[in-house]
Amino acid sequence: MNIFNNYAHYYDLLYQDKDYVGEAEFIAKVIQNYAPHGNNILELGCGTGIHACLLAERGYQVRGVDQSNEMLVTANSRLDNLDLELKNKLSFTLGDIRNLHINEQFDVIISLFHVISYQTTNQDLQTTFAIVKEHLRPNGIFIFDVWYGPTVLSDRPTIRIKRLEDEEIKVTRIAEPIMYPNDNLVDVNYNIFITNKFSGKIEELQETHTMRYLFKPELENLLANCQLQIIDSKEWVTNQEPGFNTWGVYFVVKPN
Repeated sequence: MNIFNNYAHYYDLLYQDKDYVGEAEFIAKVIQNYAPHGNNILELGCGTGIHACLLAERGYQVRGVDQSNEMLVTANSRLDNLDLELKNKLSFTLGDIRNLHINEQFDVIISLFHVISYQTTNQDLQTTFAIVKEHLRPNGIFIFDVWYGPTVLSDRPTIRIKRLEDEEIKVTRIAEPIMYPNDNLVDVNYNIFITNKFSGKIEELQETHTMRYLFKPELENLLANCQLQIIDSKEWVTNQEPGFNTWGVYFVVKPN
């Protein structure tokens, strides 16, 4: 999971077109539907903390956990620009979501932007779900999204190029996928070129992100082993029924 370390500095630029505000509002609505009295949130894989800050603005107490020091440096730097009341609603912790023991339970646990799909083995998934069960209150909910198996197989990943820039740098990212159908895995091989606009210097980064695409029946079985059950699953943000063109599906889970 340390794959994000090399380009954490460029992460927010790469995803500047992501509708974090809309997603935070959507998460808040899901919480209101299934845990209306929920107040404190644990975010597994919080990245640079944008979702966490937006949820704190909506009144939630949020604790974010991430395995990348570089991501957390950016997340903590956001606190400097917040008033004291909002700052006190946020904390960020270094940790592996497969081995997290913080002696606290939460009303809501979230894991977004396909963090669960980065858990590529059954053991990783099982361990992560056991951690969720340990930290979730009996009437709490767990919200996560994944690469949805039926769509990955019917609308297979292709080479994609993304170009972005700000006042200092230009970033070009080439994503080349390799599928492993017998393992339900996709290696997404990234070549990232960062050009400094002032010096003209070009830095090249190479990363491989291995993603597991998942199916509802296997998730049901893995969650059941940890005394957790799915109570809803829909397309991320649109809330449509998942189908063969639904790359991102979110699941709402509660303890048995």
